[in-house]
Amino acid sequence: MNIGDVSKRCGLPPKTIRYYEDIGLITPQRDTNGYRAFDLGDMHKLAFLGRARALGFTIEDCRTLLALWEDQDRASADVRAIAKDHLTRIETKIADLQEMRDTLATLVRDCAGDQRPDCPILKTLESSGPAQADAAGNRGA
Repeated sequence: MNIGDVSKRCGLPPKTIRYYEDIGLITPQRDTNGYRAFDLGDMHKLAFLGRARALGFTIEDCRTLLALWEDQDRASADVRAIAKDHLTRIETKIADLQEMRDTLATLVRDCAGDQRPDCPILKTLESSGPAQADAAGNRGA
């Protein structure tokens, strides 16, 4: 299969496929004319990577998960540890976003939104230093 065929089958753009090749996640063969020649195994790896990335796994996590997927002697505990760490990062992000939402909702509620120049949103942004901004729900996201 050429890159266009495998792209359609696995649902990844050709640019992403080339990137995965550049960083060593896949190693397709080359035809005599120099074009990439993907086999069924490459397509399965790309589909696997696409699903892992859609779940938000980092490239390095994907590299490790791919190696574990290919290793028939793997321990599922190794896979679980990677997924558990990722889940913890997601839960932290969710908590941070909820805190940001709550802070912003309070500021929006407290702002009259009329013709007066007084605005608690701007006052909070003006007076909040980095530590205060963190306390207000802005974790640098």
